Amino acid sequence: MATDVSQPQARAPRPGIGLVEWLRQNLFNGWLNSIISIALLLLLFRALSAIVGWVLTTPGWAAVASNIRLLMVGTYPPEQTWRPELVVAIVALLLGLSGGVWRGLTRALAIGFGISLVLVGLLTLTLPPDQSAKPVDTRLFLFGSAAVLALGFFAGTRLGERLRWPLVAAWFLLYPAAILILRGGGASLVPTNLWGGLMLTMLLAVSGIVLSFPLGVLLALGRRSNLPVIKAFCVAYIELIRGVPLVTVLFMASLMLPLFLPANVRVDAVVRAIVAVTLFSAAYLAENVRGGLQALPRGQTEAARALGLSAVQTTLLITLPQALRAVIPVLVGQFISLFKDTSLVVIIGLTDLLGAARSIYTQPQWLGITGGVWRETLIFVALIYWIFSFTMSRSARRIEMDLNIGKH
Repeated sequence: MATDVSQPQARAPRPGIGLVEWLRQNLFNGWLNSIISIALLLLLFRALSAIVGWVLTTPGWAAVASNIRLLMVGTYPPEQTWRPELVVAIVALLLGLSGGVWRGLTRALAIGFGISLVLVGLLTLTLPPDQSAKPVDTRLFLFGSAAVLALGFFAGTRLGERLRWPLVAAWFLLYPAAILILRGGGASLVPTNLWGGLMLTMLLAVSGIVLSFPLGVLLALGRRSNLPVIKAFCVAYIELIRGVPLVTVLFMASLMLPLFLPANVRVDAVVRAIVAVTLFSAAYLAENVRGGLQALPRGQTEAARALGLSAVQTTLLITLPQALRAVIPVLVGQFISLFKDTSLVVIIGLTDLLGAARSIYTQPQWLGITGGVWRETLIFVALIYWIFSFTMSRSARRIEMDLNIGKH
């Protein structure tokens, strides 16, 4: 009787072992391994005990707790703090709606953001009062944003398909709307030299990612162009920018650019930093996209031409989507690096998240503490960077799994 090989064969179940048996096989399977395992466990216990004791007893966390607003928004006017809070509430609403409509990765991000808001709100109940903002207002904002996210999630699950295109348009409009809300106008105008903390870091990172992506794609296509002038310009730009560090580009935008402008023309410092970060990131993104385009077999283009598609149609419908899909891991790695590289703007006088941290452990009221408060402050900042970087990394991994990238 012939065997049907078309059906996938089920894998044999793995034999399960208990915890005691696993320890015996892996840690205590001989007298030498037992001695080494016991010694390592004792060292690990002592190290964890020392870390936990330091975390619970060090006075440096009071400095972090009393400067939460500085870390979040820098020197943004306290009476105008409702503006960044409104932007966060809008993001929470859009995330909730998107999680209810699209599910999958979007739902996971919405749930994670909501849990983060609740946890930070509960954490404020145990921290000393912030001297620069009312603790009750902060908790109301955090719990209120979580409630807005939950309501958006419920509405998204109810309305479903009817919200898809309005949500796409809302996400595209969020970036310019956030800039207008944060800046204000008239008597309520908030100059960008007062922007800082995590708000400025996120603004620079999001601006660099959003603005450099289309520019990088155009540079990648231009480098593969058959027109000599366009190709030469793109090659010169990419090689020039990739040949210098980001600090050089930032100094050029901050110090050298005003020398080439008329005396009555002044470009905002934050705008100059955004332009520098965008131009720098676009050069690296162009090379990543070009690598994805070159990895495609020529038969793809030849088949599209044989079907009567033009060069533009072939690029937009056939080659570019496949190239972007193939380089998703590389692009996400570059975006994570860009998010962390925004800390370099402290060199040109902008107070981002790292700059706000530096201003905390140099405050006079904390100089008398033994050992200072710089360790706790920098650990808190590092934790924030890690949370955002890890979220981007896991999101990219989820996208790779959904698109079946790297599985053949």
